[in-house]
Amino acid sequence: MATRDATRSPFDRLRRFRGALSEFPPLLWAFTYFFCLLTGYYVLRPVRDALGASSDIEAVFPRGMIEWAAARGVALGELTLQLLFTGTFISMLLLQPVYGALVSRFPRRVFLPVVYLFFIACLLGFYLAFDSAIPGRGAVFFIWVAVFNLFAVTVFWSFMSDIFSNHEAKRLYGYIAAGGTVGGFVGPLLTRQLVNELGVANLLLVSAGLLTLCVVCILRLGPWARRRELERGIRGGEQAIGGEVLAGLKRVWREPLLRALALLMLFGVGVGTLIYNEQARIARTFFADAEARTAYYAGIDLAINTLTIVVQLFVTRALLTRYGVAPLLLIPAGAILIGFAALTASPLPMLVAVVQVVLRAGEFSLAKPARETIYTRVDRESRYKAKAAIDTVVYRGGDLIFVWLHKFLAAFGSNVVFGFGVLVAAGLGAGAWWVVREQARLGSASDPATRPLAT
Repeated sequence: MATRDATRSPFDRLRRFRGALSEFPPLLWAFTYFFCLLTGYYVLRPVRDALGASSDIEAVFPRGMIEWAAARGVALGELTLQLLFTGTFISMLLLQPVYGALVSRFPRRVFLPVVYLFFIACLLGFYLAFDSAIPGRGAVFFIWVAVFNLFAVTVFWSFMSDIFSNHEAKRLYGYIAAGGTVGGFVGPLLTRQLVNELGVANLLLVSAGLLTLCVVCILRLGPWARRRELERGIRGGEQAIGGEVLAGLKRVWREPLLRALALLMLFGVGVGTLIYNEQARIARTFFADAEARTAYYAGIDLAINTLTIVVQLFVTRALLTRYGVAPLLLIPAGAILIGFAALTASPLPMLVAVVQVVLRAGEFSLAKPARETIYTRVDRESRYKAKAAIDTVVYRGGDLIFVWLHKFLAAFGSNVVFGFGVLVAAGLGAGAWWVVREQARLGSASDPATRPLAT
């Protein structure tokens, strides 16, 4: 089957997609939802990355903070990413209980639109801040985009696992992920084309409009989510999940599969953070102004999303339906290990960019759909609370650890940074193997989406 899928023409694949749309009507809204979400995010991402690599500390940090650091002889410009990642992690810790309370106390029809409406309101506020060139806007925006990305995408996939069964997820998640990838391609393309004409501030309004369309998709998908809950014999889909606010973190600690997923996330973040910091150093060296850096990062995002959509169209579905999640988790881990070994031997700027493209494309096209498929087999509290804890606190905790490790390792040169990255990549492979083993132990059930995790 995998061989036949690999040799199908694009027209055959388009016909198959149209057939899936007819068989599963919510697929169109799910595809549109993820397209709008990722387009909106990728309009913002180059702006965020350009601020992280900026040498203009007044655009990044508040004046009071700059004066406080200068009085103590601290060069903020040399610690930009470290401080931004630290602030992001602290924000995640503070917001995780808020998210847990929202999920515990309010039904899905309430908290899903509220999350996105909150993000839209924030974008309107940032538009005013950028349009007025308020000092310190960069740090707040950088942290906010990181929070927005993780929470908005986490909520999306949790919602999808309410709508589609495990069997349907294997058939359809590749298509849904491709919708996000197309959005990931369109977003940076819009940024590259519009940033010089409209300016950075107006790009935020473009993103806000796309998030508004996400709210429309959530409302249209609601009836299918309720119908699937009834089919599964669960009447609480439109009721609050209940339970403790910190139940997600407790579940991660208690359940072997969730611990494995958390470890996989930690090491995946590790390799990504190490190479991200090297990329920022290159951008700071070669691009002097914000528009040039924004265009540079948009170009890398275009390359990543082009490779991602090719893999999703020709590889992801074939592997997932034929072999399950194992190759989708293990192949990217092996590619990352090889890439970091090559960078250890020859840390050339172009090779750094190539490995970054391979790393992120492998994550988006293979590893991410595999992990999301696993979440269709667990209960709602694990999908909404434990998953959110892994995708936010564990993710940004890994960012915090590895961004400061990079600062220490960078003093010894790029070879040492990437040599350490080889060890982290090996840990990523071990985590992937643990997840494959633990998810296989779940076994099969007539309705795997409602089966609780084994304790």
